[in-house]
Amino acid sequence: MIRTPLRPLARILKAREKGENPDAIEAENVRLRREDVRDRSRLRAEGRLLVMGAAFAIAYGAIGVRMGALAGSAPEEPQAASIGSPIIGQRADITDRNGRILATNLETHSLYAHPRDMVDPTRAARELAVIFPELDADDLIKDFTGSRKFVWIRRQLSPEQMQAVHDIGSPGLVFGPREMRLYPNGAIASHILGGASYGREGVASAEVIGVAGIERKFDDYLRDPANEGAPLELSIDLTIQAAAEEVLAGGMSIMNAKGAASVLMDLHTGEIISMASLPDFDPNDRPQVLLTGDQSDSPLFNRAVQGVYELGSTFKIFAVAQSMELGLINPDTLINTRGPLQWGKFRIRDFHDYGPQLSATDVIVKSSNIGTARIAMEIGAERQQSFLRELGFMEATPVELQEAPSGAPLLPRNWSELSTMTISYGHGLSSSPLHLAAAYSSILNGGTRVYPTLLKRETPQNGPRIIRSEISARSRSMLRQVVERGTASFGEVAGYEVGGKTGSADKPKENGGGYYKDKVIATFASVFPANDPKYVLIVTFDEPSENSGARPRRTAGWTAVPVAAEMIRRVAPLLGLRPQVDTQEPIGVTLTSN
Repeated sequence: MIRTPLRPLARILKAREKGENPDAIEAENVRLRREDVRDRSRLRAEGRLLVMGAAFAIAYGAIGVRMGALAGSAPEEPQAASIGSPIIGQRADITDRNGRILATNLETHSLYAHPRDMVDPTRAARELAVIFPELDADDLIKDFTGSRKFVWIRRQLSPEQMQAVHDIGSPGLVFGPREMRLYPNGAIASHILGGASYGREGVASAEVIGVAGIERKFDDYLRDPANEGAPLELSIDLTIQAAAEEVLAGGMSIMNAKGAASVLMDLHTGEIISMASLPDFDPNDRPQVLLTGDQSDSPLFNRAVQGVYELGSTFKIFAVAQSMELGLINPDTLINTRGPLQWGKFRIRDFHDYGPQLSATDVIVKSSNIGTARIAMEIGAERQQSFLRELGFMEATPVELQEAPSGAPLLPRNWSELSTMTISYGHGLSSSPLHLAAAYSSILNGGTRVYPTLLKRETPQNGPRIIRSEISARSRSMLRQVVERGTASFGEVAGYEVGGKTGSADKPKENGGGYYKDKVIATFASVFPANDPKYVLIVTFDEPSENSGARPRRTAGWTAVPVAAEMIRRVAPLLGLRPQVDTQEPIGVTLTSN
């Protein structure tokens, strides 16, 4: 910067020549310099004020925008920072085929304590023990007055319990928000749904995880945020499931049975419309797993899937259908039924003496063990094994349940000719009612393999062909005659052509030492309508005994069949099946014209 002198010599000399005062020049220059300094200072201050004003305007604008965004959004609790992956709290609903809720979430709270914040820990402990009878007051006092800084009290609370804890008024009792799994229909479809529990949990959230059934099998799907809360839609119908369980429970009581199971399945799509196992449980209060004894005695045991039993004469249709498929017999072929049938030291007998021979149809209608065994001998062990493998009897069912692998069939170690004969009428091979439902569906739907599923489907499966369609039609005709004039006469339901096969198998002893003489597994495998098959129904009772007569009656014809008939009578209209009523001409009425 060039600095101008206050008393420039040239101007001073000129001023003296003119007789002017040189001090006036200095005073003028001082004034000008001060004005210049003042102007520069003012410009600098104005620039700073402008910058500060712009900064304040931007800051207040940003605050205003953020406040507007918060005002327009839903309220949300702040999340504290945590180490590791966050706990996923949301779990998708499970619905039936019509969208009705089977499992959903309910917002609730947990209860924990900070003992150091309590004013009167002893009083708080005693009042908590009153609210929650399962808690011990002395243990709570010990926890609250000791050195602990944190104490879990309850994982979940009802609204009434939460209010009661509020009324205690202790600042050391703290509530934590969380979700719980709720099953609004109680025990209905409990073995299908399975149940849920808590995994990882904190004071502000908890991870709901499946522990059994569908909940466990589809745990990853139900917890996946990418599904955006889309429900898992099952194949079962809640109304039909409830009706089936009600009829089955009534039949179990009347028949004095230890347990019962039923499977209703669409024989074209493989959809399980209902599946029940008794005794059952409430998944809202799931019982503990048995640590000792027979697991089949637990209400958690799914008899329809995990229960593997010798299903008796229900297997006879497989031997006859395979023999017809191989061209060895037709429905009218006469089969030697003279008995007993001797094989080594073993003898095969019929329940009644059916004479020297029966047609293949009557072997099924009368349920001849000897006739079926002779048919199986013609088939042979290797072809029998291949056929039963195609029907799914050599492995666990692929149904979408966590427990399904534990229901693998029990096969003979040595598949001898004797095994071939006994398996043909349902002894020597143990399988589940669901295996039987899938196999009957495959035989009777036209002859194509069906795999059972608990997920809703819209189209038939059209699996590998097992038998020809004409053999399937003959098999249905035979099963229809079993109801019309055979061992399942109590299975007739007016308006619905029911076909089926009974099976009564002696129950093996738990220690493997032979069979009980007075305990059976009674099963009725049915199809309806037989003339246009749509559904297969399996009903099984464990140790039934119908005691209305002079002697107990335990066979399936007296126990499982009437219960299955009542179930069909109840659920067929719910399935949209209209009864077929034969129209007859009026008796004693003459039609005239005017």
